Amino acid sequence: MSNSNTFVVVGTQFGDEGKGKIIDVLSPTADYIVRFQGGNNAGHTVIVGQEKFILHLLPSGIINSKGKCVIGAGLVVDLKVLLKEIDALEKRGKNLDNLYLDERAHIIFPYHIAVDKAKEESLGVNKIGTTQRGIGPCYNDKISRNGIRIGDLLDPERFADKLAWNIKEKNDMLERYGWPERFEFDALYNEYMELAKLITPRIIDGVAEINEAVAAGKKVLFEGAQAIMLDIDFGTYPYVTSSSPTAGGVCVGTGVAPNKLNRIVGVMKAYTTRVGEGPFPTELENELGEQIRQTGGEFGATTGRPRRTGWLDLVMGKYAVLIDGLTDIVLTKIDVLTGLETIKVAVGYKIDGHVYNTYPGNLRKSKPVEVIYEELPGWSEDISKIKDYQDLPLNCRKYIEFIEKTLGVNISMISVGPERTQNIYRADF
Repeated sequence: MSNSNTFVVVGTQFGDEGKGKIIDVLSPTADYIVRFQGGNNAGHTVIVGQEKFILHLLPSGIINSKGKCVIGAGLVVDLKVLLKEIDALEKRGKNLDNLYLDERAHIIFPYHIAVDKAKEESLGVNKIGTTQRGIGPCYNDKISRNGIRIGDLLDPERFADKLAWNIKEKNDMLERYGWPERFEFDALYNEYMELAKLITPRIIDGVAEINEAVAAGKKVLFEGAQAIMLDIDFGTYPYVTSSSPTAGGVCVGTGVAPNKLNRIVGVMKAYTTRVGEGPFPTELENELGEQIRQTGGEFGATTGRPRRTGWLDLVMGKYAVLIDGLTDIVLTKIDVLTGLETIKVAVGYKIDGHVYNTYPGNLRKSKPVEVIYEELPGWSEDISKIKDYQDLPLNCRKYIEFIEKTLGVNISMISVGPERTQNIYRADF
């Protein structure tokens, strides 16, 4: 095992588990914070004192870190959104001289956003529920080997050739979809050459630099967006994102080898939420679901969409432990469950008479799933100011220990409120 000091923070459900807060807590002592996948389709909310920051592209750790923050090779980057985010934070007094982009990351262009909207509209009732930020079409270009990368901006001639080809292809696609928007080469070329001037000082070979930091034993924090159930391979396909938000995504999104990853921290909400379409076996489509939504403030940071809510699903949890290789779990938003008389936890699915204890590969919304629940007694005491695990109500501790026993992974930290100080630590980070 490597002597490196690396932390990976991943989501264990459908995203929105509170990864931003956890990364913010870990980041002050990190030498490097590296985001490894996704784009500006994910919103990370970080609360510091009275200030609330909603980040979409920037690593969440940038708020409190003096280390280098890197947008890794596995991302797709909307440069206009990135520059707007940088500007907004700098106006609030943050110095972002420590932000860098790997030259291998792909660029989202306006034509990607148009194609995203046109395709989603054409699907009608079969829509995926994308954020329509151009993420999927940009990853599509990457896989089709037509993509334009950050490093291409440093070679205007190469950039011009690639852009001209892409504009022709995307205009043809938009015509087939019956979408009114079209793109013109000169306008886009000139716009992106100007944007290139603003980001050129931030472009680096992230693979070389991050691996050097790991080899030197520096503390490197890898952060993902979304979560395992939105993974392109292992999630609820096709209702997924276009990248790999798993621990394995770190390796393909940064070029750091698996044997250099030490602590893999899975962030798990004490209940489950989902934004957009797709299967959700433990969903509560009733007054209790609405109560959890309102108490937990379950509305999308990027879109403002109300999140679907449901009971904690440990079938999904086991799947996350298996695929991510979790060494630790951080349990968030347990305070939201305060006041419930009984709390249910999913421990299995029954489909066509067969019981599943791990997530099946082809679960469909249309196929009836009988969820097997364990019922646990709730608690009524306010836990939001508790710092010591033993001070939690007995039933709250029983709930936590039931999760640990079922998953076989220690819950190293418990978040009892949105502030970065509202945590109970059961292990060192």
